[in-house]
Amino acid sequence: MFLALLTLGIQSSPFRDVATEMKLSLGNEQACFIDLDQDGWTDLVSSGVAWRNDQGKGFTKVAEGLGNVIAADYDNDGFPDLFSWSQVRLYHSEAGKKFVPKELPALPPTSSRGACWGDFDNDGFVDLYIGGFEDWERQITFPSYILFNKGGSRFETRWSSNNYRTRGVTACDFNRDGAVDIYASNYRLQPNQLWLNQRGEFKDVANDFNAVATSAGFGGGHSIGAAWADFDNDGEFDLFAGNFAHVDSRGDQPKSRFLRNMGQSQGYKFDDKGTCGIFYQESYASPVVGDFDNDGLTDLFFTTVYGVASFGKPNFPVLYHNEGLFKFVDTTKPNGLSDLPPTYQAAVADIQNNGHLSLVSGGRLFVAPQSSRHWLEVRLHGDGKTVNRSAIGAQVRIRLRDKTLTRQVEAGTGEGNQNDLKLHFGLGNYRGKVNLEIIWPGGRRQSLRNLKMDKIVDVTFPK
Repeated sequence: MFLALLTLGIQSSPFRDVATEMKLSLGNEQACFIDLDQDGWTDLVSSGVAWRNDQGKGFTKVAEGLGNVIAADYDNDGFPDLFSWSQVRLYHSEAGKKFVPKELPALPPTSSRGACWGDFDNDGFVDLYIGGFEDWERQITFPSYILFNKGGSRFETRWSSNNYRTRGVTACDFNRDGAVDIYASNYRLQPNQLWLNQRGEFKDVANDFNAVATSAGFGGGHSIGAAWADFDNDGEFDLFAGNFAHVDSRGDQPKSRFLRNMGQSQGYKFDDKGTCGIFYQESYASPVVGDFDNDGLTDLFFTTVYGVASFGKPNFPVLYHNEGLFKFVDTTKPNGLSDLPPTYQAAVADIQNNGHLSLVSGGRLFVAPQSSRHWLEVRLHGDGKTVNRSAIGAQVRIRLRDKTLTRQVEAGTGEGNQNDLKLHFGLGNYRGKVNLEIIWPGGRRQSLRNLKMDKIVDVTFPK
């Protein structure tokens, strides 16, 4: 009886698949949530198809053939553009209705599994980090590189690295110095990289900061994707590193693990917390995080590569509920998510503007049941001069009694997916007004006080 009650975790009723009733015909490839036409409703690009959200009631196809994308407004014209990492092609948005290929500089041959946007030189325009993967048959490692945005009109390559075979990439100013850093998930038992941003130059500090995400006897893991989140509500961005892990002749290969950010007093180094309840499956793939039950704790959804792995062992995507203090419990079955196929697709957004997250995975769109718990959502807008229009890299914190809820605007997570740029905060049973602290890209701070709960707040970078 105790175990049955414990596994209910997130909801007393299951997630509901609404893809058919919302007229979505989804593929099973990576997904990007983004408000393409800036009408206040989050749209979806998945498996190369762009879908317009019709005010939370359904979706309409607006474009196709785009590949797997991440999105940000690179020219600050007010409409998010698309970068297809699978095609290595940039698409300029024409008011969210049409996407026109944009010429990029000559690039080295590459094969990519993911990319991320970030204003890495703090000039007000988002740049682009492209992860380089491999040609397995020819044993070629493709370079990862950054395209620096020159005023929204062109890009130039000024930095590259071809040490390792990268799959997922995701960015965060984890040490709060005003410069966005990059975490690269590397495959083939190669160490993950934490690229510390030093005024647009990058140094790999993963080993120094204990962020390699490996275990004794191995230099690295088979990492596929990682996700930034403040899992313990201490105001600092932690990491979850997702590792595919065979049984190796030297023992078990490095498993997926949580890396806790120790904060300023410890030089923002990470404490490797291990699995924290994430049970072993060989073929874990792309993670995504979000507070699915609005209890104020960030939960984890984790996909798998195979339906059946080595030795005939079934593998399946899992929803883990955050119980606090880095304890995670499997709540997949009671939440109606136990029959999902193998997939790399995992992204979250509030598609109905009602304060509850939806999940896209396995070619299906799930809406979480509504609860009585409170929430707040924040849409940040840059001025297009000092801060990029999409506000990529901005952080928001809400302090509630003995905890701090922390979110960031990011464009790239897991392996090649993207969550909604609108930030979602579950407030649990908290009652009262809410205060926000915003750290904009570059480090400028802004405070908003006495905000009402259960609403969406729009904030523009102050002049």
